[in-house]
Amino acid sequence: MTFPDNLLYTPEHEWVDWAPGTQDPVSVGITSYAAESLGDIVFVQLPNVGDHVRSGEVCGELESTKSVSDLYAPVSGEVVAVNQAAADDPALINNDPYGAGWLFKVAVEDATGLLTAAKYAELTGD
Repeated sequence: MTFPDNLLYTPEHEWVDWAPGTQDPVSVGITSYAAESLGDIVFVQLPNVGDHVRSGEVCGELESTKSVSDLYAPVSGEVVAVNQAAADDPALINNDPYGAGWLFKVAVEDATGLLTAAKYAELTGD
């Protein structure tokens, strides 16, 4: 399994398209590793626009045919958009976790503890 080098990752298997100095809202999603581990995702609970999320804290939930898993915020900041298409059709997350299956966007206030693609691959054993 490969992980896009242009993204940063969390040990909880989320990704973010953030780079130091970035001021624009960033997209957040789950990794292909997480999507594959979960199996078919059937329900997504996302934070609401205007919510403040804190890095490392639960901000939503993913339900699959195998289990229910918490969704963690990879960065701290205000949620400025949610992917309603993914909420309406959770299969998008399994089919395209780094594209159409993004989950929400955050105006970043703080980001710590993020991993490079190489470090995340080490963590997952891929």
